[in-house]
Amino acid sequence: MCLHDRLLLNDTSRYGLGITKFKEIRNEMGLLRTRKQNHSIDSIHEAMIELRQAYPNAGVREMVILLFHEKEMNVSRNLVISYCATYEADLVRQRKAGRLKRRRFWAAGVNDIIAPFSGRIMWIRVWHSNCNPQLILTYYLDTIEKLGHIPMVTQSDPGTENYGIANAHTMLRQMYDPALQGTLQHRWMRSKKNVKPEITWSQLRRRFTPGFETLLDEGVENGWYDSDNTLQVMIFRWVFIPWLQCELDRYQDRVNNTLKRPDRNKVLPHGVPNLIYESAEDFGALDFKVSVKQDAIDQVRNIYVKPDHPVFDLVPKPLNDLIQDCYDDLGRPPVTRQSAWTIYLALYHSIQHSAQTPAVVDSLTNVITNSDEEPLPLLDNQKDLFFHGDTDSAYYMGGIHGGHGLNASDHRRLDELAELDEPGADLLPTAPIIEEEGLVITGFSDEEDNDETYVW
Repeated sequence: MCLHDRLLLNDTSRYGLGITKFKEIRNEMGLLRTRKQNHSIDSIHEAMIELRQAYPNAGVREMVILLFHEKEMNVSRNLVISYCATYEADLVRQRKAGRLKRRRFWAAGVNDIIAPFSGRIMWIRVWHSNCNPQLILTYYLDTIEKLGHIPMVTQSDPGTENYGIANAHTMLRQMYDPALQGTLQHRWMRSKKNVKPEITWSQLRRRFTPGFETLLDEGVENGWYDSDNTLQVMIFRWVFIPWLQCELDRYQDRVNNTLKRPDRNKVLPHGVPNLIYESAEDFGALDFKVSVKQDAIDQVRNIYVKPDHPVFDLVPKPLNDLIQDCYDDLGRPPVTRQSAWTIYLALYHSIQHSAQTPAVVDSLTNVITNSDEEPLPLLDNQKDLFFHGDTDSAYYMGGIHGGHGLNASDHRRLDELAELDEPGADLLPTAPIIEEEGLVITGFSDEEDNDETYVW
């Protein structure tokens, strides 16, 4: 987490150390801060080159974060700026050419709507399909199983692949609040109103995707991969999808545990997304989560999800068994950026010479079906939530009080939180506070935070 030493030690429910002892323990563990690591442009050069291959569009703040998470190097922002000025002047000019576009949106608190208030990424999944409503629904159900609660409202673009989430979330909300019967507890974010997820997707496309697209293009350019070759497509899925999912999980973890750059135009809380989500009251906000039991989640899953549907198979089972056997024969080498295509080619060569291959390939035509777009109708007789606002000003898309937003009681609760946050005069410091240098790096630059940049 991006917390200063003193902020960590202020949590007396978890820590009982003084600042001097804390620093001593940290140094013994090798957790050296920026000054003690004493990096230079030359010492980070090799790491920067390697990271730039995977993240060609990362800005200064993101490179600081990547150096910390990927290379265990605690480097100052100024050092990375100097490096970029020395070795990446053209990239700096390209990034500064960006233009900003602002719109305002507000949410009443954590779990009012999923999940713009905290800025937390709830899931990022890669698969061979992105339009099967059963598949998309499992991402949501798996997430709420881990959390043990749901937001008041879900949101999405008005695509049919999202009907499963809309139905399941509405059913769960109505199970726990019968007064919601007859109202869909899902917002269809039409006319460019699905801004927060679109910003997150845009940032992913710019920060994460380019370096990986370059790697994947190598297979096409070298003639290793042909999308019309079913066997090659299946082996590609088997090798690359699990690896890419691991990389996306790491990206999600970095974003959720990183403090964003302060922005005076931002109307939502400033802080680490995970901290805002898990401790809303510490940020003067309310948490509107609705606790759900596993039995209720299982009931909805049984209604809408067929676990034996072929869309849930990475590759058809007969071929999966054959690929796994060949992978075991190779010694189960780890899949990395450097080894992925080598492993793919070795598997393809091995499977081509396997006696089982003809029968397995013949069976693929019977297993692979065009079932991605199986229709799933919306729940009947459900009206939309109330909406007020227009496209040129602030608007509310949450689910409090049927979509009307905060009432007098909610405002009183917020006032009470604000009062609790004010220290008594006897607790105010009498001496100047000395700011400690943070143990962990801070957040992204304004360039990363905005693609088409909106205010939250």
